[in-house]
Amino acid sequence: MSVRRVLLIANPASRLGASAPPIALRAFRDAGVSTDLVLTDRPGHAAVVAAERGADYDAVFTLGGDGTAMEVVQVVSDMGRPVGILPGGTGNLVARALGTPMRVAAAVRSLLAGDERRFDLGALADGRCFAFAAGIGVDVTMLERASPRLKRRFGVLAYVTAATHASLRYEPFELQATVDGSRHTFHAAAAMVLNFGTALGGRLQLGPAVDPSDGWLNLCVFAPRSLADALDIGWRIVRHRLSEASHMHFLKGRSIRLETVPPRMAQADGELLGTAPLECVVRPLAARLLVPARVT
Repeated sequence: MSVRRVLLIANPASRLGASAPPIALRAFRDAGVSTDLVLTDRPGHAAVVAAERGADYDAVFTLGGDGTAMEVVQVVSDMGRPVGILPGGTGNLVARALGTPMRVAAAVRSLLAGDERRFDLGALADGRCFAFAAGIGVDVTMLERASPRLKRRFGVLAYVTAATHASLRYEPFELQATVDGSRHTFHAAAAMVLNFGTALGGRLQLGPAVDPSDGWLNLCVFAPRSLADALDIGWRIVRHRLSEASHMHFLKGRSIRLETVPPRMAQADGELLGTAPLECVVRPLAARLLVPARVT
């Protein structure tokens, strides 16, 4: 598609949101694209800016974390405009899932030369949406243990380190999962509602046969009962060999509700939500995103 005029919404509180906007603006200028930059100053501001100004541009780009990106995606996609997600945060889960380069200038060039695609979103009970995943368990502990200082200094490695510590501290919980009305009970260490099946640029597979455009959400429950089970899960995730086993369970649904005993914190696309229950409903093809040309 032809993009000649862009609104760039950057979050200066994100890892690269303060330093990278000049790099992005230079890349847009070199590509002959007229760009207006707006810096956010509070949570929710990106959505306000997108709602007020997004319809006046060919596309809206975000430069910040996944939270900033999702604020904009929810608003702009309803306007019929695509969103380009630049890697400005720590995890950059959505950008990585789409195959976007992790250098800002390269990401700008790649998305401008790419295509528009439609993807499903997961909608939460409070109206917020996620593009990558929501979950309870090890992933939440990882987010809680990755301090802002470590994230700014080491980027995604801060999450890897925190995830390793979280995995070694086995903290199981009773999980009640209701999938399209059917109730399931697990003794779990982690439960993830996935829209994309891989993380870190495809290096890790979190769920089998996950399609972000099929109108379904995928529930993956990891339930190790020993260190050997936990190591087996880690090996399968790295080797992309996930399959149903006594300590791994996979379900699909359009509506998924997770409840835990004891109460556990939940997250969506790297943003802490508060304690469960976690309710997710699929919004089929609700997101319009720019993707690199090599993504099919």
